Amino acid sequence: MAPPVGRLDVVALDCPDPHALARFYQGLVGGEVVEHPAGHWVEVHTPQGKVAFQQVDDHRRPTWPEGDVPTQAHVDVDVDDLDEAEPRALALGAVKADHQPSPDDFRVFLDPAGHPFCLVRPWPEQRPT
Repeated sequence: MAPPVGRLDVVALDCPDPHALARFYQGLVGGEVVEHPAGHWVEVHTPQGKVAFQQVDDHRRPTWPEGDVPTQAHVDVDVDDLDEAEPRALALGAVKADHQPSPDDFRVFLDPAGHPFCLVRPWPEQRPT
């Protein structure tokens, strides 16, 4: 296998208000909000990685699970207890999606800009004993 071209830096989500969405994800996963000097790009840095938010003035909310505007990407957030994490995500401004394909293993929500994200339980072999 050839060596990689580079290293994964960040996953970026388009949105109408990058500062507001960064604060939402900071509340969801912790970390530090880091703003780009130009103001149209904001990142949340955590020990596990980072996610970025890019301002797009004509952003259209994705529709999930199907519809006119494809999902394109989503974020998974590992949690120890789905029932405990759900009301905390809702209090931050998340909306629980109507379609829940496997609610015992993961739950689908929409962030304030409409991007789907999931609260997920670790796979059995990854769960703390």
